[in-house]
Amino acid sequence: MEKFILRRLSSRKLLFFIVALTTCTGYSQYSPEFDTYKTKYPNAKLVRLNQETAIEVGLKNGEIEILQHFVEEDLYLDESATYNSGQDLSFSAFFEMQEVEAYSLNFERGKYREYKVENYKEKDDLDRSFYDDAKSLNFIYPKLEKGSKTKLVYSEKVKNPRFLSPFFFADFTPIVNNKFTITADKNINFEFRKFNTDSLEIIFSEEEKRGNKIYTWEVKNTEEYDYESQAPNYKSILPHIIPIITSYNNNGQTVNLQNDVADLYDWYYSLVENINKEEDDEGLVKLVNDLTAGKESDFEKVKAIYYWTQNNIKYIDFEYALGGFIPREANDVYQKKYGDCKDNSSILLKMLSIAGLQGNLTWIGTRDIPYSYSEVPTPMVDNHMILSFTDQEKTYFLDATGRFMPMDLPSSFIQGKEALISEGKGKFRIQEVPVIPAKRNAIVDTTHITLAGDALEGKSRTKISGYYKLDYFHNLENISTASKNQEFYNAMFQKGNNKFLIKDFSESNKYSYDENFVVDYNFGIDGYAKNFGEEIYLNLNLNKELSFFKTEDDRKHEIEYDYKSAYNYTTILEIPEGYELEYLPENVQLSNDYVTASINYTRDNNQIIYNHKADLNFLTLDLKQQKEVNTLIKEMDKAYQEIIILKKINSKS
Repeated sequence: MEKFILRRLSSRKLLFFIVALTTCTGYSQYSPEFDTYKTKYPNAKLVRLNQETAIEVGLKNGEIEILQHFVEEDLYLDESATYNSGQDLSFSAFFEMQEVEAYSLNFERGKYREYKVENYKEKDDLDRSFYDDAKSLNFIYPKLEKGSKTKLVYSEKVKNPRFLSPFFFADFTPIVNNKFTITADKNINFEFRKFNTDSLEIIFSEEEKRGNKIYTWEVKNTEEYDYESQAPNYKSILPHIIPIITSYNNNGQTVNLQNDVADLYDWYYSLVENINKEEDDEGLVKLVNDLTAGKESDFEKVKAIYYWTQNNIKYIDFEYALGGFIPREANDVYQKKYGDCKDNSSILLKMLSIAGLQGNLTWIGTRDIPYSYSEVPTPMVDNHMILSFTDQEKTYFLDATGRFMPMDLPSSFIQGKEALISEGKGKFRIQEVPVIPAKRNAIVDTTHITLAGDALEGKSRTKISGYYKLDYFHNLENISTASKNQEFYNAMFQKGNNKFLIKDFSESNKYSYDENFVVDYNFGIDGYAKNFGEEIYLNLNLNKELSFFKTEDDRKHEIEYDYKSAYNYTTILEIPEGYELEYLPENVQLSNDYVTASINYTRDNNQIIYNHKADLNFLTLDLKQQKEVNTLIKEMDKAYQEIIILKKINSKS
């Protein structure tokens, strides 16, 4: 009887019947919890309802044992839940995965129903490396959809007490409840370093219970942090704490672990003090002798060795356990012709030694690590190894993982960072890597243009130096044809507008370490000049570079650049026959603490000479500094709109 009744209902009545039935039962598609947080965070893809990290630190047979427990509960607020169903957990030789339990919860008939993850797949993480001991545990949350919740519970054993992870109080998603607990044997001493936490209300407690000290931090209802392009690394933005085990008491004896930089250095040195003790490879000795033959100064000898290493030892990042900290033997690196940063430093150290020169292994953090050695004297403070060489009281920071890197130019990503330089057992120094001045990283362009109707015909010579040059070389290495090369230069050298087209080009000093890279090219820009009767209107601001450094007014974070930079554009216009100069814009000089810029117009006989210079003296700009730079750029944008006017000679009354 029921089937018969349903068949006779119209589609509209059927829809009404279904809606009414759903309403009468009191069940809605989403939970009240979903409605609450969707209203509170309308733009968020998910909200973390609960995040708990509990760390147990104990002593057993004089050794520290660490077990970490994690609980994560998320509520998905939009359809992107489907695309987030695949998840993974990373672990390695230092972080041994213990237990994992994950499941989805879907709101069905007025309550959440649990769907447990049944299949976990372990994978080697080889995306970045030739070989790496990092692994991932991959799984898929079943039936994940808008309104679903997930819960993940897992634990891991930390194999080395120097590698306690930081704890983040906030993230790029909202977090409702966030709790961090350390339960540690009272004989283990800690320091806790806080970063970016001033704006948060963190509830902290400390108690002693049954021979343990219990430290607890709790935070409620943290808003999501916005991700912005060119922002510094998340460690510079998100509030977090780094727990550091400084020392522990073992049978009445104090064992220092990470009290200060000296403890970190002693551990690092213990990992490298026995490398390169075997007899030198005969081929390597001959190579060094050949490279340094006829070189009169130590500087020239080191330069020859350094450039050979960059050209011939392929950089491949591969690690396994302490292999991530211990360089491989120079003989092996020489024979295999590849290695990671430590291996490149190892072979450089040995080659300098063969040449009778002193190099120094050096640990350093890249610029995405915002800590100093005094703040965080743990392996978290650095992630890179280079070689230092001091000549006539000047220290050179040699990073052979790069290519085309001159002796006096450190890698851009270590500018301004502290370097931990080894000088033997128990001896080290900390020295800051210099920030390279803007004028060293320059584009210097000289262009001659003529008018052909409303088109521009031009001939340019562009000289490229410093980090700019390295960027060009790294891009050009991946280009295999002349046509692709020309496409690249069309994009990089564009002048005027998108009708700019390079007709032919030639290159000088391509892939040179010490000489400026030079590109000569001929180009045309159709329809660029504006002819109005007897007058020609022409904007000589063919390159408006400064405009690209203007940031959005509502930006919330610092902005970061790879290097300071400078440019110098000179454009020389031949006044067409039969025309004379009617109007020349005024010169412009602008400067503040971060930018110095100018535009100058001069006339020399039948030529108009335009020159635009700018020095950008910053690596990062905070919000206040961005506003100052934006104010200057807005003034320059007005100057960019200025035009010259040419008038036919015979048109004058």
